[in-house]
Amino acid sequence: MSDELIFYTNPQSRGRIARWMLEECGAPYRTEVLEYGTAMKSPQYLAINPMGKVPAIVHRGNVISECAAICAYLAEAFPQAGLAPADDTERASYYRWLFFTAGPIEAAVTDRNVFGEAPEDKKRMLGYGCYEDAIDALSFAVKANPYIAGQRFTAADVYVGAQIGWGMQFGTIDKREEFAAYFERLSQRDAFKRAWQLDDALAQAASEA
Repeated sequence: MSDELIFYTNPQSRGRIARWMLEECGAPYRTEVLEYGTAMKSPQYLAINPMGKVPAIVHRGNVISECAAICAYLAEAFPQAGLAPADDTERASYYRWLFFTAGPIEAAVTDRNVFGEAPEDKKRMLGYGCYEDAIDALSFAVKANPYIAGQRFTAADVYVGAQIGWGMQFGTIDKREEFAAYFERLSQRDAFKRAWQLDDALAQAASEA
């Protein structure tokens, strides 16, 4: 089976998170840029991701979608990059905050910006309770250590950091001091800079086409 890694994305999407993770891994990959509403909804791509959304990757014939899953998968598929948790202590925080950000934080941020605050009598129905509680919990995680799983950078930082950085940029996550310091630390990484430059160039090319 071929070891080829294919990356389906659009530079104006969450694909930027997966791109950053790919650059951190250092493994070769081929990029397929899909346009919204056309290529993303084509029969060919729907056979890969029935949601018709990006990003997705295909590696050794296996399809992985959803940014948190892509980050976790790539960390295990390319162990030489050192991005998977190294012990039980790291593993606990790694999975805890990776999935907390993909679940409660994503839902809290989206619900607040699309629907507004939930009525008080409905908050118990929500896994995240309310936006403030979810963001306070994320703040707790970020302040506990230099990185989300402890003392070193892991794949969980790619996902959590991207969500925080993007959220602060677009005003969907509070610009707290601890969030700004955490994202500043991550954004100095060479892989982050390479990923953003690659996607910025694709976005620029698309705007000029």
